[in-house]
Amino acid sequence: MKTRILVIEDEVKIARFLELELAHEGYEVELAHDGREGYEKAVSGKADLIILDLMLPGLSGIEICRRVRRESDIPIIMLTAKDDVSDKVMGLDSGADDYMTKSFAIEELLARIRVILKRRGKKEDQNNVIAAGPLILYKDEYRVTYQGVDISLSKKEFELLKYLMENKGIVLSREKILDHVWGYDYYGDTNVTDVYIKYLRNKVDQRYDVVLIHTVRGVGYLLKYDDEK
Repeated sequence: MKTRILVIEDEVKIARFLELELAHEGYEVELAHDGREGYEKAVSGKADLIILDLMLPGLSGIEICRRVRRESDIPIIMLTAKDDVSDKVMGLDSGADDYMTKSFAIEELLARIRVILKRRGKKEDQNNVIAAGPLILYKDEYRVTYQGVDISLSKKEFELLKYLMENKGIVLSREKILDHVWGYDYYGDTNVTDVYIKYLRNKVDQRYDVVLIHTVRGVGYLLKYDDEK
């Protein structure tokens, strides 16, 4: 899916120039020529990045930026005709991620867009990482470490640990664990949950002399790291 960029710019020639250049680079572009229209499109959730002019009819770029920041952390690059430090500070203070003065080199703008999107991608990648103190699970890599040292887990051990970590601090019944990790159509030994909990404890708790996986008698198990608030 193409990255979508919203350009909020009242100067039609500049807006059209940006639209053509960005489209040439493979971006999907949407235009808005006044502040109120731009704000409505900005909060629609359809764009991945906003290029926002400072001076706009209807609603200023600063006000748009402030309002958008109350609802979203979408990257915003502010544009202005004035090379004024106070304008730059005001733009950044209102929540802009970057700032460029007209007339700018399109190559520089494209480079800044790439940097911001790359940075944003790294932030999104953090959603694939779960932590419980020094125990870190990397979903996409099927990898677990404790204090930076890799722990070798089978696929089922990994899925069980992931489920526990995704529900950190929540007591999970044996039935819930069985349904989630082994599936609703599993008809094998119901003690398999206890067996795999023991496997995990051997590889994590006992190996590192910690207590992460707790038994709640008569209910099930939960994972927690006591130093986390």
